[in-house]
Amino acid sequence: MKKIYFLLLVFTYTFAAHAQSADEATIKKIYDEALSRGQSYEMLRELTTKAPARLSGSPNAAAAVEWSRHTMKELGFDSVWLQPVMVPHWIRGKKEVAKILTKKRGVVDVNILALGGSIGTGGQGIAASIVEVKDFEELKTLGEKGVKGKIVFFNRPMDPTLIQTFAAYGGAVNQRGAGPSEAAKYGAVAAIVRSMGSNPEDYAHTGGLRYAPNVGKIPGVAISTNHADLLSQLLKEEKDLQVYIETNCEILPDAPSFNVIGELRGTESPNEIIVVSGHLDSWDVGEGAHDDGSGCVQAIEVLRIFKAMNYKPKKTIRAVMYMNEENGLRGGIEYAKQVELRKNTKEKHVAAMESDRGGFTPRGFTMSATEEIENKVKSWKPLLEPYGLTDFNGKGGGADIGPLAPLGVPLFGYLPDSQRYFDYHHTQEDTFDKVSKRELELGAAAMAALTFLIDAKGL
Repeated sequence: MKKIYFLLLVFTYTFAAHAQSADEATIKKIYDEALSRGQSYEMLRELTTKAPARLSGSPNAAAAVEWSRHTMKELGFDSVWLQPVMVPHWIRGKKEVAKILTKKRGVVDVNILALGGSIGTGGQGIAASIVEVKDFEELKTLGEKGVKGKIVFFNRPMDPTLIQTFAAYGGAVNQRGAGPSEAAKYGAVAAIVRSMGSNPEDYAHTGGLRYAPNVGKIPGVAISTNHADLLSQLLKEEKDLQVYIETNCEILPDAPSFNVIGELRGTESPNEIIVVSGHLDSWDVGEGAHDDGSGCVQAIEVLRIFKAMNYKPKKTIRAVMYMNEENGLRGGIEYAKQVELRKNTKEKHVAAMESDRGGFTPRGFTMSATEEIENKVKSWKPLLEPYGLTDFNGKGGGADIGPLAPLGVPLFGYLPDSQRYFDYHHTQEDTFDKVSKRELELGAAAMAALTFLIDAKGL
């Protein structure tokens, strides 16, 4: 009996070692393909050249839809289709103007960008006194007496002591999203928000605002970090200075657009679906290279790598290019809606992954799943650590795949190094030349490696 037990033990260890060795070999092939014959970088060059500034509802967003559909068809994916979705249509109009009107220094020009979804001032502009606040509590303390008829200047920087820059962003971004409506409650005529940037910069960062229901709408703009510091200093020197802002943005009726979807059909369990994804839209400044052209081409590259390796997935691997993450999340919501409508069919989403943190050096993955699933993924770390994938502790997946969470789908977010991301986020500087070919390819390989493990081992 002991001898039989011993032989079973030897067989078990031998089988496990062989499986580990086979997994290591496949992952090595994935990286070899991505780094030697990868196409993600050239795909990104094409996307940012043919369709930069892909704000939802715009002609460039439509061009990006067609580029994605054509690219995935040319790569020979088993199925490629468009999923209709209605999206917000906001336009910036002609370039914004902002001037600080001082008695001591005269007129000082500063750089601003209208916040996405904001109403415009029109050609007449707005000139008013400034009141500076750090947060909503300070605004509330000032009340209508201290705010009415003025422009509120929200000047709380991202916390530079936080190593995780997304945590710093999260600690500051509410003043951009909700600041204009909060200021309007007390009678402000406009809101200026310090840009969500990590460093001293002359260029501004745009981003979306959300008007609260039953509150009057006022124009909202972001000011560059350098000029925010200048405005704050000038306010200390001259309490009654004024600022003039002029924006010409418009909110138009919703427009038709599409999510773009391509897939490789599973050979054993085709109704079980693994999603890899990015969002196709970007802001209307820059080229949307890191945010989120990188994520889109990495998702497409995952499927291309598998085809090039002649890897036959057990489950269906689906690349999804979501539309309208930046100012509405309509694409992610519509995709989840269609998944829910099919809940009585045999189709089941077993995992969803998103890349939306830029095309920087891979560090690991965030996860939102059951403890059992998270522990299983962490057990694969020995296979992934040789490729620099060591961080599996963060929570979350991605904004576009978030609507799948209530349907019980485990979510994964590609996690690259974040230290440079907010140099480019939502700015004119988010251009193709800021993306490293090798870093982008390493990210695509990382996503493919985790996708392979989910496919081969299951969750």
